[in-house]
Amino acid sequence: MKVCIYGAGAIGGYLGVQLAHAGAEVSLVARGGHLEAMQTNGVKLLINGEERVAKVRATDDPRELGPQDYVIIALKGHSVPGVVEQMRPLLGNDTSVVTAVNGVPYWYFYKNGGPLENRTLATIDPNGKQWDVLRPERAIGCIVYPATEVVAPGVIQHIYGDKFPLGEPSGEITPRVTALSQMMEKGGLRAPVMTNIRDELWLKLWGNLCFNPISALTHATLDLIAADPGTRAVAKAMMLEAKAIAERIGVNFRVDVERRINGAGAVGAHKTSMLQDLERDRPMEIDPLVSVVQEMGQMLEMPTPTLDVVLALVRQRAAMAGLGGILANPPLTAADLEPSKKAAVH
Repeated sequence: MKVCIYGAGAIGGYLGVQLAHAGAEVSLVARGGHLEAMQTNGVKLLINGEERVAKVRATDDPRELGPQDYVIIALKGHSVPGVVEQMRPLLGNDTSVVTAVNGVPYWYFYKNGGPLENRTLATIDPNGKQWDVLRPERAIGCIVYPATEVVAPGVIQHIYGDKFPLGEPSGEITPRVTALSQMMEKGGLRAPVMTNIRDELWLKLWGNLCFNPISALTHATLDLIAADPGTRAVAKAMMLEAKAIAERIGVNFRVDVERRINGAGAVGAHKTSMLQDLERDRPMEIDPLVSVVQEMGQMLEMPTPTLDVVLALVRQRAAMAGLGGILANPPLTAADLEPSKKAAVH
């Protein structure tokens, strides 16, 4: 099984080591000093008190690797549109594309069966580039639950978690998703195949869409946001707006909003990824986590008043920090929301 991990940072490096130890033919696409260290010394994973090293092929040029059985995209969601063209050499006739990204993936409305069937989303897939190049029929959904960190070039520290639920957009249990699940399980990862991957996606997104921007605006950790009556109320309002949209397009929530907020608060004094990115002067995942929910609401003519306010504020916060925002991510226009329905793929 040939597996290329595009974006071999903290999560990608963790996946690469575990899959290599399971026997997969792994290659990594990365850049900079992290890439150089992996090329020289392999990828080192610090996990459960031990060091696990995998000597795998690493490059910044996908043309060196050729077509793969699976391409696992382990980038931040807002980074994906800019590298779609570079992925072309990895894509053969039978290549599967596994979207191990936070937020809503490009294939979301493929075989969804709802009112937005085969629609693309301008906030995460401008001009439908991912849909056209990666193609939705290649896609396998993947939800990322572990926490990892690059502690030095080429060195990944595993913090907690090992679960990566997988699922076909159609909900089918296919040979390709089963084979990937089995390889991941062999590598010590939990990769259950789900028939409702969108439900799982929304369960994670539900917290991310509110806690992330609130934390970037307030610099508060999860426990404080959940405990403070004011910020808890804002988070709840955003979640209820999003829940109405999600249910309209067929999502089922297995927990209620209070339990979801309490679960986030129970994590403790944890900084969200968006706050960490802000503190490190990195672009924040505003579009894949927040803007895309607003766009879905606009498509369905469903209001998102609280989310709109928080989104406007966090966009400006990003812009003032020089990290994009209101200038890089302008509000959608009527033209953006014109039906850009793609031809059904069979």
